[in-house]
Amino acid sequence: MPFPLDVVHRDEHIVVADKPHFLATTPRGSHVAQTALARLRDELGLPSLTAAHRLDRLTAGLVLFTVRPEERGAYQTLFRDRRVRKEYEAVAPYDPALVLPRTVRSRIVKERGVQAAREVEGEPNAVTRVELAEHRDGLGRYRLLPETGQTHQLRVHLNALGVPILGDPLYPEVTGPVPPGDFRRPLQLLARRLEFTDPVTGARHAFASGRTLRAWSCPAGWAGQEP
Repeated sequence: MPFPLDVVHRDEHIVVADKPHFLATTPRGSHVAQTALARLRDELGLPSLTAAHRLDRLTAGLVLFTVRPEERGAYQTLFRDRRVRKEYEAVAPYDPALVLPRTVRSRIVKERGVQAAREVEGEPNAVTRVELAEHRDGLGRYRLLPETGQTHQLRVHLNALGVPILGDPLYPEVTGPVPPGDFRRPLQLLARRLEFTDPVTGARHAFASGRTLRAWSCPAGWAGQEP
């Protein structure tokens, strides 16, 4: 994985890393050694490091890890009880007819063995605030504030609004697998900010990713017009 894994914050309780696209958070399926967890354990000399939550392999941005196994539950509870403010950024088509901001509520199910999640009738279990930060040349830069954490929630919700995230291999339709080593079109989704009160120290934390989404920062490069 030819991309750096930056450490945004480290203390005796937590590590916050700024994960690149294509790097899995934790070992899963065929991704075992090339994961953020494995790399951080090795690079930081922290064999007991564990992940407090997880980002999809295709999503870049901030991930929280815990240093002490006995404290992991306290940090995981923050996410379970929705006491972490998470802000994402996405680049997707701009639709002038789409009224924003709005809060999207739906029921999302992800079946084992099926790549894409889907929306079904029933009590909502996925809630996302969607805002348009800016737009130009037919593209929008969206600010996404999820209240819940269903699998592929942000990708499903933007697709349902008719503005699927650029580089998404699953929504609106499943495409063929990308050959190993092909990193040209990463999913344009970034976990931009994490804010929470530390359950162990009581400190107030606010972390920001230093990454950018190429489809917005360099549209010509994203479109393949330049290397």
